[in-house]
Amino acid sequence: MLTPVTLSSSKVTLEPIAQKHLAELLVAGQDPSIWRWVPTNYCLSEATLQTWLETTAKFDEEQQLTFAIIDNESHCVVGTTRLFLLDKHNLSAEVGHTFIGVPWQRSYVNSHAKHLILNYAFEQLKLVRVTICTNEKNDKSRNAIIRLGAQFEGIAYKNRRSPDGSFRNSAIHSITDTLWPSVKQRLEHFL
Repeated sequence: MLTPVTLSSSKVTLEPIAQKHLAELLVAGQDPSIWRWVPTNYCLSEATLQTWLETTAKFDEEQQLTFAIIDNESHCVVGTTRLFLLDKHNLSAEVGHTFIGVPWQRSYVNSHAKHLILNYAFEQLKLVRVTICTNEKNDKSRNAIIRLGAQFEGIAYKNRRSPDGSFRNSAIHSITDTLWPSVKQRLEHFL
């Protein structure tokens, strides 16, 4: 079972998403390029973001924990990420639904956030597998996932339905507990 937890590094803090984060999250999510490969732009309006918080991002001790990503220097919310689809029997979960505001992309934010959430998954929850998926066409995200040290497993065809009814193909990547030490070392090098 998951419990709300705050995770911190020297550069970023992951806090369980809450009402207090929404105003800054809305600002961070205003660039349309963030949402090109994401089925739903939940930063479209205050009302949309509020609905997202109450329905999609809501804490679920059985399956998911959604975090606000906070830049420690500015104390601003710069994005969000989550650990979800927790499978207690198979000791696996997925990391994703991540967005980072454009000014913080290709900076230390993603490396620090991924290090925190993966460290929590493997060393605290004792998971043996973490999956990271993205739209097959999202080369920027795919490159970032590979840069972390995740292994590409293949394409899952038409596995996620978008609000408009269309289906996307997803590039599936994974990190296992046997890979985690080398991924951890690689991430710590980036930090």
